Amino acid sequence: MSDMDEFNLTNDEETPSPEEGGGGGSNRTFMVVAGILGGIFLLTLIALAVYALVVLPQNRAQRASQEAAISTQNAQMAATVTESARVAAAAKAATATAMVPTATLRPTRTPVLAVATNTPAGEEARTATVSALFTQAAQAQLTTTGMPTSTGLPSTGIAEDVGLPGLMGMALLLVAVIFLARRLRASNAG
Repeated sequence: MSDMDEFNLTNDEETPSPEEGGGGGSNRTFMVVAGILGGIFLLTLIALAVYALVVLPQNRAQRASQEAAISTQNAQMAATVTESARVAAAAKAATATAMVPTATLRPTRTPVLAVATNTPAGEEARTATVSALFTQAAQAQLTTTGMPTSTGLPSTGIAEDVGLPGLMGMALLLVAVIFLARRLRASNAG
């Protein structure tokens, strides 16, 4: 039986208490951290839903209204250029002087040479007309303003979407999470 005494089947070692790091305190800390991370995740999902259901439709509607305004402005510009060209042609026709024949000319036979030309028809003619109108409008704009300047900067990037206060808030939140994690770790270690 002496061999059996060496094989003590019962565990005489004491189990560590929760205060000594036996698992009770770290489980509570884990649950707190998991709850905080779960809350952040839930808030992120809510923010994404609000963005998808509120902000995106507003941006699309705003973009559509801007496109309609640009289309209306282009149509007005084309009408203005057409009208000014019509007025210029009428003024040119009104100021043309009539030639008074000084001598009677006798008719001569002049051979006529017919040459086929490539004149655009239909959609091509309209495209050429619109292109010419845009060129005239650009030239008129350059002569009135001198040098073209940028009217606005592009609105891209995270600062345009969230804004500076949002970025600062997120930075403060992350710093708070870092300090909270360090404090929890220090309280469990001591």
